Amino acid sequence: MQEVFNTKIQKRIIFAKGKQNEFVIHAKDVSGLSWIELAERVGIHRRTLSDWRRERYTISESGLDKICEIAKIKRPLDLTTRDAFWYTSIGGKIAGRSNFKKYGRVGGDPEKRKKAWAKWWDETGKFNPPRNCCPKEIKIPKEDERLAEFIGIMLGDGGMTKTQVRVTLNSKTDAEYVKFVQNLIKTLFDVEPSLQIVESRTTTDVIVSRVKLVAFCESIGLKVGSKLKNGSDIPKWINKNDAFKMNCIRGLFDTDGCIFGERHKIKNKTYEYPRWAFVSASEYLLQSTFTILRELDFSPKIRNNRSVQLESRADIIRYFEVIGTSNLKHRNRFNRILFKS
Repeated sequence: MQEVFNTKIQKRIIFAKGKQNEFVIHAKDVSGLSWIELAERVGIHRRTLSDWRRERYTISESGLDKICEIAKIKRPLDLTTRDAFWYTSIGGKIAGRSNFKKYGRVGGDPEKRKKAWAKWWDETGKFNPPRNCCPKEIKIPKEDERLAEFIGIMLGDGGMTKTQVRVTLNSKTDAEYVKFVQNLIKTLFDVEPSLQIVESRTTTDVIVSRVKLVAFCESIGLKVGSKLKNGSDIPKWINKNDAFKMNCIRGLFDTDGCIFGERHKIKNKTYEYPRWAFVSASEYLLQSTFTILRELDFSPKIRNNRSVQLESRADIIRYFEVIGTSNLKHRNRFNRILFKS
């Protein structure tokens, strides 16, 4: 039978001794129903109604109201309403006193508990350690071009806590790039990143919660916390060869880069020049990016201590030919700016 009331979690009605029995019998007689019919109308099992009549259990508040409604009688006076399980604190105190009287302490025999725990540990516990005490493994990649690009991405739009690696991208303009970053992380570390979309900020976070990944990232030169405050910079191993440098720079520009047309008006005529800029508040990152671009035979300029820019058409074209981009929005905008210029 489907019960209308969950009598286990509702408030309970406390009658004076013998009065609950009188109330249930009176309600049954006035209603003209049989015990089975009354139980069905209330929405409870007939055994529950029998237990209420014998005062084996207290009546639930909703059960009392339903019986009064069916029998068309008023709710009895001088009743006490208590929360469900009100009796557990009383039972706990009684059990506590009993244990103290028996053992001279609360909690039973400590030696017995110790032996039981040792038996459980030897037979079961040590073979099933808690999941949260065993960090999940990751694949440790070698130093290569893909890892260098990951470093650039993390130094751009990435961040780390003690337990989590996160890359925050624009949900709309970086939609395809989100997939690239997700696949890159999966390929490098053999873990499946999760995506968290924050509509209020139009962002998508690519997230991996692995303490071993954080530890590995720290070992290759990334830092936990604010990149600006902790002085994050391009790791020294990136300078081992030009391929590492180019891939790291690609990751930086793909995340914190922008391509735009800078306009100048000369003799009433407007000219627009393409600019390819990496923007950062970090003095270290700006200087390292500037240095690497120089080493790769580009002619960068630092503007307003906030960006490193390639300002010649030839430099920008060569950048996209030699270093390239993994972010489709930059490639599309480059084609539009180049076509206009």
